[in-house]
Amino acid sequence: MNMTAKQTIETGKAILGIEFGSTRIKAVLVDQENKPIAQGSHEWENQLVDGLWTYSTEAIWFGLEDAYADLRKNVIKEYDCEIENLASIGISAMMHGYMAFGPTGTASKGAPAGEAEKILVPFRTWRNTNTGAAAAELSKLFNYNIPLRWSISHLYQAILNGEEHVGDITYLTTLAGYIHWRLTGEKVLGVGDASGIIPVDPDTKSYNAEMVKKFNDLVAPKGYSWKLEDILPKSLSAGETAGVLTEHGAHRLDISGHLKGGCPLCPPEGDAGTGMVATNAVKQRTGNVSAGTSSFSMIVLEKDLSKPNEMIDMVTTPDGSLVAMVHCNNCTSDINAWVKLFKEYQELLGIPVDMNDIYGKLYNHALTGHADCGGVLAYNYISGEPVAGLQDGRPMIIRSANDKFNLANFIRTNLYATVAVLKLGNDVLFNEEKVKVDRITGHGGLFKTPVVGQRILAAALNSPISVMETAGEGGAWGIALLASYCINNAKKQNLADWLEDVVFAGNTGVEIAPDPEDVEGFNKYIEVYKAGLAIEQAAVKNKK
Repeated sequence: MNMTAKQTIETGKAILGIEFGSTRIKAVLVDQENKPIAQGSHEWENQLVDGLWTYSTEAIWFGLEDAYADLRKNVIKEYDCEIENLASIGISAMMHGYMAFGPTGTASKGAPAGEAEKILVPFRTWRNTNTGAAAAELSKLFNYNIPLRWSISHLYQAILNGEEHVGDITYLTTLAGYIHWRLTGEKVLGVGDASGIIPVDPDTKSYNAEMVKKFNDLVAPKGYSWKLEDILPKSLSAGETAGVLTEHGAHRLDISGHLKGGCPLCPPEGDAGTGMVATNAVKQRTGNVSAGTSSFSMIVLEKDLSKPNEMIDMVTTPDGSLVAMVHCNNCTSDINAWVKLFKEYQELLGIPVDMNDIYGKLYNHALTGHADCGGVLAYNYISGEPVAGLQDGRPMIIRSANDKFNLANFIRTNLYATVAVLKLGNDVLFNEEKVKVDRITGHGGLFKTPVVGQRILAAALNSPISVMETAGEGGAWGIALLASYCINNAKKQNLADWLEDVVFAGNTGVEIAPDPEDVEGFNKYIEVYKAGLAIEQAAVKNKK
């Protein structure tokens, strides 16, 4: 007999997924059938401190507490009950970056009293592009593309910069790994997130031993007391138990004191992995595109690529299958800024403001514009964009006197800009590497307005794009599914089969095929876009 949502919560059968996104921390409670039954969230923003993008540990823990408190409030309001016990928990967060700990660092709010390991320097997020020298040297050393944002790039850049804290490191992890560690005491990481620290061997599901040795040999003259393998979290595959919620961890999560410890946690994962799960894209020849503050595409490969390419990152699914990832630092932040400008204008006129209505009207109006945006160009680079070869960025609109400049083309070019860099990377996969894909699913904020984002992406990739009902909220649900997989897999199915049979049951969402006129227009647009990158480079050089 299926339980009601209230019964599920009261009997401790509910499953919690929490994801730390770039602008929002989201908590989702799901039932035994993996359907969301309650949500909570907390808005936050990164800070630029001493030239580096960061979130303070205080902001991290306050955000976690507030997102859970919002969830708890909504549960009380909707179901008139408390969350006392949970069946399982999953923690996910934006991938990569640098969180280094040691005995000489600064204690954080989330640490137990007397905690030996403290954060050594402020969290350096994926958004930082100061690691160019390190990434280039490591890519050459490993004969493997090592992106700027990967943890190993951040570590080696700190070494190249002669930063004193490096010698004191006892533990290095990602944001998801950090939260999980403080909640459970376990220094572990899901293999998908681990593959964004240093490459993972798909056979062993752990860090590439040859590359680890090469790194150790490279830094040996520095005389550090640690070896790389000793300071990294243990890599775990989906389905493995990754520890249990301690009583201290329960109180950190729920400051009201109602939640009890003892429930299992799944391996903490990165947002790329949760996106794959939430879109049922962990099988070979499937893929997904996440489009929010940043964007990335994930294509699960049948075989390795022929050669390294700086546009393509090689990571894994949460169960260790090889994935070609195109990651773009910039996606919707700039178009969101433009939409807020239209909101201000509407308020100035004294017209009531509904943001969903503004987005809906502007986005749909964009589809009435020219397929090539009438020649109008947009660069949405709030930060650097490594795929385009830029370590810094300047958002801008560029047009010639004869371009067809109107509202539809203005919004359309800003929409094209959200996926333009994504197209550059995927053109390498599809045209040069001849990668085959049967299904691509979109999720993230770009797809909240029905049809529009889907159609734009279909034109960019010249491929059918599916979107599911969870398109705007997939990540937190994705980690909740991984937490469910740990405890609700009686048939011992692999992750792909479990998702197909238990969660999605054949649901592939709503598919939109590429419109030939849109494809032709986007291809024309992208050629002008590539030529115009010199203008962006000049802006970076001359506009401080």
